[in-house]
Amino acid sequence: MAQWAVTIPADRWATERLFHHDTLTVAGTAGVAPAAGDEVLLVTEGEAPHVVALGVVAEQESRRRGAHGVPEVEVAYTRRSFDAPVAADELALDAPITAVDAEVFRRLAAGLGGDRDKQTWLVSLDLPIEAATPAEAVRQFWSYVVELGPAELPTFVSPSGDELAMQAFVLGEEANQDPEEDEDD
Repeated sequence: MAQWAVTIPADRWATERLFHHDTLTVAGTAGVAPAAGDEVLLVTEGEAPHVVALGVVAEQESRRRGAHGVPEVEVAYTRRSFDAPVAADELALDAPITAVDAEVFRRLAAGLGGDRDKQTWLVSLDLPIEAATPAEAVRQFWSYVVELGPAELPTFVSPSGDELAMQAFVLGEEANQDPEEDEDD
């Protein structure tokens, strides 16, 4: 079993932070063919790359090709650490898919820590909507959600049973929604 570092393109990384996906498909690298079951460090693209998740290479469709005829690689997530990534300075990332020494892989993977115990969260999106009927209000709600999306609509989250700890998030990042605090800046 080999170990790999797979770079998540910046535009795809923004999507991965917003939505829960079971797998990530990325363009392969010519001449590099990770096998099903190989372990993967998922790394952000950029000047200061970070390991944000672990995964395994999923069974590949041999005919599945990317835009330039290069096979695509599908990685199934095994652990996510989007909110507490590990610096990947010691990785030599010269291609979107790069072989990684087993010792370096284990050290970076260990830095991600274990899976946290899950807890129940209350997540809400409240919109004041004027409508003639409840059904019409629901239709308008979903239209607004699709139209405005996570870039413009704040989502509120709190631990179940501790609603006073509510926080607002926009684009997957904590966002201040208090207009009085904005005036002080």
